[in-house]
Amino acid sequence: MPASNPAVYDLKGLNCPLPVLKARKRLAAMRPGSRLWLETTDPLAVLDIPAFITDDGHRLVETAAMEGGHRFLVERGK
Repeated sequence: MPASNPAVYDLKGLNCPLPVLKARKRLAAMRPGSRLWLETTDPLAVLDIPAFITDDGHRLVETAAMEGGHRFLVERGK
């Protein structure tokens, strides 16, 4: 069962492709089914992060706009 309070991975201030590269590395170290919030300020992240999540077999649980950027709740795939 996923944690009720997923960790937050602060990727603010990083530009493409760093948010995706860092998120991929962090998720690879997590257990399947674990959840992680990704917080970004890169305008391209709204396209890049969902595409990477799908391509890598993870699940986008939730996305939300936040001041200056976006948050993505990701559930690690198998």
